[in-house]
Amino acid sequence: MNDIATRVWNHKWKIDPIVRSLIDTDFYKLLMCQSVFRKHPTTQVRFSLINRSIHVPLAHLIDEGELREQLDHVRTLSLTRGESTWLRGNTFYGKRQMFRPDFMEWFENLRLPEYHLERVGEQYELTFEGPWPEVMLWEIPALAILMELRSRAVLRDMGRFELQVLYARAMTRVWEKVERLRALEDLRLADFGTRRRHSFLWQDWCVQALREGLGDNFAGTSNCLIAKNRDVEAIGTNAHELPMIYAALADGDAALARAPYDVLADWQEEHEGNLRIILPDTYGTEGFLENAPDWLAGWTGIRVDSGDPATGAETAIRWWKERGENPTEKLVIFSDGLDVDKIEELHRQFQGRVRVSFGWGTLLTNDFRGLVADDALAPFSLVCKAVEADGRPTVKLSDNPRKAMGPKAEIARYKRVFDVGDQDAMEVVV
Repeated sequence: MNDIATRVWNHKWKIDPIVRSLIDTDFYKLLMCQSVFRKHPTTQVRFSLINRSIHVPLAHLIDEGELREQLDHVRTLSLTRGESTWLRGNTFYGKRQMFRPDFMEWFENLRLPEYHLERVGEQYELTFEGPWPEVMLWEIPALAILMELRSRAVLRDMGRFELQVLYARAMTRVWEKVERLRALEDLRLADFGTRRRHSFLWQDWCVQALREGLGDNFAGTSNCLIAKNRDVEAIGTNAHELPMIYAALADGDAALARAPYDVLADWQEEHEGNLRIILPDTYGTEGFLENAPDWLAGWTGIRVDSGDPATGAETAIRWWKERGENPTEKLVIFSDGLDVDKIEELHRQFQGRVRVSFGWGTLLTNDFRGLVADDALAPFSLVCKAVEADGRPTVKLSDNPRKAMGPKAEIARYKRVFDVGDQDAMEVVV
């Protein structure tokens, strides 16, 4: 196990790469990338960094030259032979050769495209443009770099003993959470903490802690590199990116209304079993389920990723019953802003009613709240989203209006097309 405090002390080296592998990314990114490579290889997209927590002045905290060094380093990366062998030969979700030979050949020759970086006030404007399969792979490393550079900036002036104590306290906090989770019968939990982690080494430590502390109740990690190195399951399905871009490409309101279901029809061609998970909240869960085709009710489960999680799960249970499905055989994955209190609450509420699983993210891999002066290491909400596809703006509504994004006129249009009424605004923690 790495001595994290000593490694952090050694970040004073000229360059210590934050992202050292193209598979230091979330598993769902690679699954989606293969689908995009097959269906939309020439679609041109633009992704953009969005700091929802504007009180965190990234351009003040992070040196632009250091940020460029880290981004430039990522552009030198390519798959190693061992990484390629793992992707080609490993069994994922019970399926061997999940990644097709044509996709792997493309991925093995990939270098990530150029980026645009500009300082705007106390924030950075960071964008990526080009073919969808290439540009989409920038999202996770870009977020990981910015989050870790912010951590390094805060820790830079700390001495060795101060760092040792800080990480001892953070480790104790994680382990205390693990001890509480041990008491939950039939718990199923995975690490979803790559995109807003404190650091790669810290995420790796958290995965090892979960593996030892939870045993078989630990389902795996979304991080492909950690899954490979630690011999645990790689976990993930699909994300909002797919319906957002499919919707942007739709011509007319009727095609727009069909777009979220077209995404899943394409997904169904490639995947089965536990990869058939619905993410219904991109344009409002209620409307999505009300208008969903009958074949979607036969899918394995649903991921609840915005709004009140209990309400989302109750909505799914009601929908399954209305469609003649048995909810106790269905999987509900909770993945929005979870911490141990909420995991305990939701597990108690839904155990036995559905198959419950948790994707534990930022408050697993970046909970340093209250551990340094001015709470300067508290996690914050940073995202990198597709904002344009073939020259058209993308829109996300979510079940929480504070997560909505897109031009105001397009947001209004999407609300009309998807019949989204009043929504309850909830605090966006991470």
